[in-house]
Amino acid sequence: MAEQAFVHCKDYQGIEFVKRLSNLHSEAMKQAEVAAYFSRFEEAERMYMDMDRRDLAISLRIKLGDWFRVLQLLKTGSGDYDDTLLEQAYNAIGDYFADRQKWVNAVQYYLQGRSQERLAECYYMLEDYDALERLANLLPENHKLLPAIGQMFVTVGMCEQTVNAYLKCNQPKAAVDACVHLNQWNRAVELAKNHNMKEIKSLLAKYASHLLEKNNTLETVELYRKAHHFLDAAKLMFKIAAEEAKKIIKPLRVKKLYVLAALLVENYHSQVRNSQQTKYEGKKSEATSALAGLLEEDATSSDNHIVDNAWRGAEAYHFFLLAQRQLYEGYMENAMMTAIHLCDYEDIIPAVEIYSLLAICSSANRAFSTCSQAFITLESLESLDPEQRQLYEDLALEIFTKHAPKDSRMAGQDKIPEGTEGKIPTCIVTGRTISEYQFWMCSVCKHCALEQEISKFNFCPLCHSSLA
Repeated sequence: MAEQAFVHCKDYQGIEFVKRLSNLHSEAMKQAEVAAYFSRFEEAERMYMDMDRRDLAISLRIKLGDWFRVLQLLKTGSGDYDDTLLEQAYNAIGDYFADRQKWVNAVQYYLQGRSQERLAECYYMLEDYDALERLANLLPENHKLLPAIGQMFVTVGMCEQTVNAYLKCNQPKAAVDACVHLNQWNRAVELAKNHNMKEIKSLLAKYASHLLEKNNTLETVELYRKAHHFLDAAKLMFKIAAEEAKKIIKPLRVKKLYVLAALLVENYHSQVRNSQQTKYEGKKSEATSALAGLLEEDATSSDNHIVDNAWRGAEAYHFFLLAQRQLYEGYMENAMMTAIHLCDYEDIIPAVEIYSLLAICSSANRAFSTCSQAFITLESLESLDPEQRQLYEDLALEIFTKHAPKDSRMAGQDKIPEGTEGKIPTCIVTGRTISEYQFWMCSVCKHCALEQEISKFNFCPLCHSSLA
């Protein structure tokens, strides 16, 4: 009868339902199926439970999407329930709350359902980044969820957590890209270096440009130094020192900047030598590898002036300060000799500064011939304006009307040396030329001093390295 009625109604699903009922042998089961068909779900569930068919009651509720009742049915009853089905129920309820943006409730169910992917999304929506980080730490290496968590951290600017997530899934390139995106260039360069990435040079150049655009020159120097690009760092340091020198305010600071630049060049020399020794190890002698290192320096250095004269700026300001210190301490002759030596550094210190200092020191030492030469040079400087030149002329007239331009000291010491640079070593303690065959030499800056003079120091007067 029911089948014929469904046929007349052209209800194919009803026909299939009648056929399925005919295959059931239990009358109670048939009644439960009929109740479910006519949407009397509570009655159908009660009948299933009366027949001790909890599985059918659960299946019914799953079809209805009533996961709260599914969970309740799974937890009630004497028999064991399927863990997989239980997790499915927890996750389905979590989805229910997540769809309604009730993230706190969703987290509770996702935790019990062990749905790490959905849990990560909830933590992200709740802005609970500590919990998200803990989740990332609990995940095994190379887990498929780690890149997604890394991207979540990128969007909120958490660089270190991003790096940890990407490295845990073996994606150092993504970690570097994230650092660049977050302007954490220092970390990006460090990662590229640690993982031997080919992009490190281009990355370094981008970061350096970024820092220089913001006028962070010292940070750029530190970047190059950490990356072992010592020559690039030295060039910037020389530039900083030259700009500081133009202020004519703190010569000691200028000297320190030039010393730092020179030390970076020394690091560059050591780097080239070490690379050559490693390259030729076991093949050539030490002398041959050292020569190869020097030849490579000549071949690769685009600015030989910086490499060959690294210490020239530091020397100039060292002697400039030394002459003034000697003058104020009353060592007039030493001050004059140091000032005379300073004349070799007109390319570093303005000539007006050098010869003004020489004029003061020589007049204080009563070496008026040397003083006269200093004034002649000052008056001939093209950099002076007419008013300044007139002041020097008036001062010279005042001095030399009272004192003849002759030195009252030992003859031969009033000559300003020319062309002697690099031939006769100069004592960095006294500023005098060294005539002895035996003298002390600094192991770092390779500058010399008289042994009896350097014995009073614990550090090199020029580069400040320890003498121990």
